[in-house]
Formats: sequence, C-alpha cells, structure tokens
Amino acid sequence: MDLENTKAQMRKGILEYCILSVLSRSSCYASDIIKELKEVKVIVVEGTLYPILTRQKNAGLLSYRWEESQQGPPRKYYELTDDGRTYLVELDRSWLELVESVSQIRTR
Repeated sequence: MDLENTKAQMRKGILEYCILSVLSRSSCYASDIIKELKEVKVIVVEGTLYPILTRQKNAGLLSYRWEESQQGPPRKYYELTDDGRTYLVELDRSWLELVESVSQIRTR
C-alpha cells in the first residue's frame, strides 16, 4: 500500500472542515487560507481550494465580499455565514466523536 496516498486521502477528508475552521476566526482571502493550511501540513493548492469554497458558498455556509487591493485587482474575502457557524459546531462534535472512536480502537 502507498503510505503517501493514504495520508493524502486522510487530509482530503478533513479539508472542508479545516477550511471552515480557518474562516471561523476571521474572514480570509483564498491565499491566506492556503498559507495557513500549508503551515500545518494540510497541503492544498488553489485548484483544490476554489471548488470547495464554491461548494460551501452554494450550500450557504460561506459568503464573500470584494475588497480593493493596493497590489492589484480587488480581492475576494470569504467568511462564515450563520448557517456556516452552526454547521461548524456540528462538525466539531463529529470530529471529537471520531477522534475518541479512533483513540479507543488504537488503545485496545
């Protein structure tokens, strides 16, 4: 089995949760989201991020606003909606349950 592929699949599975978590602290420009995810080794590229952001926006979890930039064209800043915050609370619960379940399996 390919260890790197398995690790990539694990990261892919939690990527949407991580994006919502980043946005729960403040509104962000896409490159800021990518930077933070790379810093914690949940590696993502723009080609992966934008479809997820679009899907989350279409689901009503995110909204965005345009801000003028001094370094080029206007930038799109994403932020959680109220529905997105509620959804994230549910994901937090699910994550804690999953971590506990895996911990129980690992320690048997």
